[in-house]
Amino acid sequence: MNLKDVIKKYDKKKITIGVLGGHSALDVCHGAAKYGFKTVVVCQKGREKTYAKYYKKRADGMGGEKGCVDNIILVDKFSDIVKADVQKKLRDLNTVFIHNRYFWVYCDFAKIEKDFKVPIFGLREGVKLEERDHPNNQYVLLKKAGIRIPKMFKTAKEIDRLVIVKVNEAERRYERAFFFANCEEAYKCESEERIKSGMILEKDLKKAVIEEYIIGAHINLNYFYSTLTDEVELMGTDTRRQTNLDGFLRLTAKDQMDLIESAGFSPKMIETGHYAVTMKESLVEKALALGEKFVKTMKKEVAPGMIGPFALQGAVVAEDGKEEFVIFDVSMRIPGSPGTKFTPYSGYLYGESMSYGERIAMEIQMAIEKDKLQDILT
Repeated sequence: MNLKDVIKKYDKKKITIGVLGGHSALDVCHGAAKYGFKTVVVCQKGREKTYAKYYKKRADGMGGEKGCVDNIILVDKFSDIVKADVQKKLRDLNTVFIHNRYFWVYCDFAKIEKDFKVPIFGLREGVKLEERDHPNNQYVLLKKAGIRIPKMFKTAKEIDRLVIVKVNEAERRYERAFFFANCEEAYKCESEERIKSGMILEKDLKKAVIEEYIIGAHINLNYFYSTLTDEVELMGTDTRRQTNLDGFLRLTAKDQMDLIESAGFSPKMIETGHYAVTMKESLVEKALALGEKFVKTMKKEVAPGMIGPFALQGAVVAEDGKEEFVIFDVSMRIPGSPGTKFTPYSGYLYGESMSYGERIAMEIQMAIEKDKLQDILT
């Protein structure tokens, strides 16, 4: 089944915007509803109440409506989204699917790329490039774009400064068990302790990324690239809240050491949320220049190039009196923070701040009106 044929058969006046039930689904549904689109969320049994109950569209008791989810499709597990009957339900609703990290974590890359015959808004092959073991991964692309990244170390013997080691957790394969080291001996000590506890596997450690730890102000630069206008927009800026690191950092240095020594405490950098931050205006031009460089490189390196939302995550460092962004992570799809709306950057462009869900819906609406829907879908 050819996706172009699927799109041709769609009733463009009855497009539904679909998403997997997690990550940024409510953001997507809210924006879609605001622009008049119907919404559908594919939910896993046991994890559906957010969409099937709390934010389900219904009467508000005052003659109007509340909620933003029109339909749900219930599956036994998220990966069932590739089943023929589920795909048919989505196509029958004229669904344009918005992919996110959640989607790719729970589903097989190859099956989504080849077997998921529902049009995706965005770059279908892009999310696998976030994986650090892929040949043309985010680090390669950032280097080609001329964007500064942390120094990388091939082996522990090369460590000559504080590094952060990024290795997959043994149990939750999609999460990384970060740890720090400042020399080969510290690396061995920290890694052996985590292998012994079962937190990581030795085979995963061999594929781990050893990366210079950047000491700077952490910031996520969240963008939107419109293929219809050929412009890069800065949607907003945010940073992460991580469990249980956040609580640990609120303690005094003495209490931190006591906790480590008495209880063997190990801070975990598991993402639990985001909060909006702003940056001073002199950094805005630099941030947008980075986004433009990355989009230009993607056009050359990965067909058909970037479409819609993406993010460059890093820190601002001050060296020799000069401030510079150092990027250590890329999101090739909608980032997980709905808080970007609460920074002013999209408002400077559109008059009022706009969520990712709204901006995606706006782009889809514009594509329908210009008869260019096929140009933004893969």
